[in-house]
Amino acid sequence: MSDAPFDSAAARAQVLDRVAQAARASGRDPADVTLVAVSKQQPWDPVAQVLAAGQTIFGENRVQEAQTRWADRREGLELRLIGPLQTNKAREAVALFDVIETLDRERLAKALAEEMARQGRAVRLYVQVNTGEEPQKAGVSPAEADAFIARCREAHGLEIEGLMCIPPAEEPAGPHFALLGKIAARNGLSKLSMGMSGDYETAVRFGATSVRVGSALFGARAA
Repeated sequence: MSDAPFDSAAARAQVLDRVAQAARASGRDPADVTLVAVSKQQPWDPVAQVLAAGQTIFGENRVQEAQTRWADRREGLELRLIGPLQTNKAREAVALFDVIETLDRERLAKALAEEMARQGRAVRLYVQVNTGEEPQKAGVSPAEADAFIARCREAHGLEIEGLMCIPPAEEPAGPHFALLGKIAARNGLSKLSMGMSGDYETAVRFGATSVRVGSALFGARAA
């Protein structure tokens, strides 16, 4: 007998409940935490399940994949780019996404500022911080974050909404979330995108305002 199919709508309800419990345990309002459904590389059927269940905020890693998936389904949704962005894709990214969470270098800041001015579209921006200083990951180092945020604001006229991080997989996530919160606080930023399927409850306890959840919503992707 084959296993029952993964129920993404039920999984979404469970994730939202666990987010709410973690928020209340920390003295926070559950409404202050946004669930971002990470739909990257997922087949359409499970994505359609969470969409039908009321999910309106989705995270994608690649501009081209997001264009293919969402171009004809854009109305009423918020799309977030949560993967690295090549400078030569800035035009397409500004046209498609409401939020870009992976701003991490000067050339990209310049390109995004130019494209937003050209298109007359104000995309919300997060700076990605490489809290573990892992060479294989994108993001500014914690030591460079303050200066980079200042350059984005002063040299390029960008309004930074918040910060994003992806802690090292082999380390406890809490200290990385705490570090991101400290950087945000001293730069006057209130939005923190942190926490994924394995650690989103911890992220909520450390002040996450959005959590990016994929496998807990959609099940493990087929190899």
